[in-house]
Amino acid sequence: MEATLERLFTFFFKYPPRVFQRGELLLAPALPLLALGLMLGALVILVVLMTRNLRVKRPVDRLVIGGIRVAVFLVVAGCLLRPTLALSSAVAQRNVLAILLDDSRSMLVKDVEGASRLDVETRTFADSAALVQQLSKRFALRFFRFGPQAEPIGTSAALAGRGTRTDLAASLEAARQELADLPVAGMVLVSDGADNGATSMAPTLLSLQSRHVPVHTVGVGQERFAKDLAIERFALPRTSLEGSGTNGSVSVTVRGLGGDSTDVAIEADGHLVASAGVPLPKGRDIVDVPVRLPPLAAGTHVIAVRVNPLPGELVTENNETQTLLRVRPGREKILYVEGTPRPEFAFIRRGVEGDSALQLVGLLRSAKGKFLRLGVDDSLELLSGFPSRRADLYGYRAIVLGDIEASFFTGDQLRMLADFVDHRGGAVIALGGHTALAEGGYRGTLFAETLPFDLEGGKVEPNDSVATFMQPVLTPAGRVHPALQLGVTQLQSEKRWDSLPPLTAVNDLGHLRPGATLLLEGRTKASTKLPLLAFQHYGRGVTMLLGAQDSWLWKMNPRTPVEDHAFEDFWRQTFRWMVDQVPDRVELTTEPEHAGPGEPVTLRARVSDSIYMDVNDASVAVRLTSPSGRTLEVPLEWTLRDDGSYVGQFAPDEQGTYSLTAIATKGRDSTRSAVAGLLVDPRGADMDRVELRTGVLRQLAEETGGKYYPIGDLTHLADDVVLTKSGITARESRDLWDMPIVLLTLLLLLGVEWGYRRWRGLA
Repeated sequence: MEATLERLFTFFFKYPPRVFQRGELLLAPALPLLALGLMLGALVILVVLMTRNLRVKRPVDRLVIGGIRVAVFLVVAGCLLRPTLALSSAVAQRNVLAILLDDSRSMLVKDVEGASRLDVETRTFADSAALVQQLSKRFALRFFRFGPQAEPIGTSAALAGRGTRTDLAASLEAARQELADLPVAGMVLVSDGADNGATSMAPTLLSLQSRHVPVHTVGVGQERFAKDLAIERFALPRTSLEGSGTNGSVSVTVRGLGGDSTDVAIEADGHLVASAGVPLPKGRDIVDVPVRLPPLAAGTHVIAVRVNPLPGELVTENNETQTLLRVRPGREKILYVEGTPRPEFAFIRRGVEGDSALQLVGLLRSAKGKFLRLGVDDSLELLSGFPSRRADLYGYRAIVLGDIEASFFTGDQLRMLADFVDHRGGAVIALGGHTALAEGGYRGTLFAETLPFDLEGGKVEPNDSVATFMQPVLTPAGRVHPALQLGVTQLQSEKRWDSLPPLTAVNDLGHLRPGATLLLEGRTKASTKLPLLAFQHYGRGVTMLLGAQDSWLWKMNPRTPVEDHAFEDFWRQTFRWMVDQVPDRVELTTEPEHAGPGEPVTLRARVSDSIYMDVNDASVAVRLTSPSGRTLEVPLEWTLRDDGSYVGQFAPDEQGTYSLTAIATKGRDSTRSAVAGLLVDPRGADMDRVELRTGVLRQLAEETGGKYYPIGDLTHLADDVVLTKSGITARESRDLWDMPIVLLTLLLLLGVEWGYRRWRGLA
């Protein structure tokens, strides 16, 4: 259809649309503009005089006939203006044309009329191919193969399909830098578009746009397989706390297999740890499968997910993927501040005291100016009450605020609480109570801005006489949230929540903020639903709010069996979730997390001081331990653009799991990051998404001034690459006055005028 429309456009307008897109419309009048204007005016006057002498039946006839005749003269006048299309084209044999050929493993897929994408690519761009012969007459050709990065090659015969990743941005930038000293007319990028690189495309596009270098893209492969299952996404946290199960999800793409069923298997270090049967409904392209890993030992684990293939699948390599999960040991310190010795405080402390990965430090106000300190590390910790210095407060990873009024804190301490979430990246959970939240005077404070509810509806004065009973009800988000999983399966968890006794609330929470997520609602006796539990991300951290004042009833209700541990499970899982993503002073990440041997890996470290201010003048290095035990140290450099950010690169040369630790040194102070991992294997990540990504290639071409072509239709590529503003170019003008549409318009107007006169009996 698109080709037919292009042929029609070319027939009427003389040139194809791409020529008009790259050209500039100019006028080159055959006569001076003044003379043309006088001539046109005289012709209009002549038409007026001629139409006045017409014998017409109605005045409108004179107007119609005169208007058509004036339109004819306007078309002729337009031709006398000689509209032209100015084009910039590459001078023959004075420019370089870069041809980038995808050499990644996804190109081995055999979905082009029984041949592999790599075979078709190699044949199309072989030295003897007609297209290459055409291009070589106009340009000096430079070939590159690319996967994670681009490298020069002599011919397409050097392609082998061994790349473990497709990084379009990094490859284009590498080719541009390789040819930086040469006049480059443009680039031709041949790929299936399965871009899974870690490099941002935006800087590369800006660089190409500023140099007016067009990128013409050629797509290879099928956009949609007739029958296929593929793992589109495997969402799993990077880290988990020892003793915790880990929740994740697998998104499976379904093509032509709706109505069947399959199994999803999860392995940790080669051992099966979880599996689930997955029905494949008809009419859906994506199926989301929640998965839960059992608690794993401390250390770095290779987690693999596999979807059992079904008969008729064209590709099965995309049915599996793997990642790393780092399980870290405790203990994680959590500060619990309570204003009164209520049962909630005692039951929560008792409920989590058996968890070796959590250290709940209690600060209970026993009288004015007097505190009971529980679970502290030494006699000086919290000696003066709530910390007054950021360095002391930031030593905790999470804070629980019980039934404590805002006036208990100084203004600076309230600001510290807000900064604890925003800058330090810590977690805070606020509990309901008679002197908590809006009733406790928090409304309007900086800390209140971090909470998932705006508290605007909250009462200003505490009201002991109001207590609302509410049955907890899971929201859709709550059903899948890791903190609220009270059963082995999601169904068991939901049944357990339905059996829990009601709680009471004395606080009016106000409205849920736009960025917050509601996890629990409370159903009252009148069947009204009120918000009960929600969280939101704020800055680098997260806050949670539980509106109930007596979750301990889940443990002590007469209907609750003695062996029921829903209360303990809820609080342990909530605390573990809160501390799970809290950053350390030195944070280390790798881009990508899953690489192939020899593939460049970017190491990024973020360095903060004791109050989590970014540090720019530290000496930072990453110590790597290879799978064979060999150690290597890679220095990192400050990025200059981002405070506290340091970057370096290395290329792994062994298969297996690398262990990495960043060490930041400033003066006599050295701080280590937690151990990070890097998974290296020949498979890489290139087979995860192997369908032709036409949208990616089209966008790349459009944003650089190029055009997208299917590999089976490259007829116009050789002509199109000549039209460029990059390199050594020459200007040419193409006349537009003799377009077929002009003649057809004149004939149409004259025919309409004659037909109208015949119809009106004026001929």
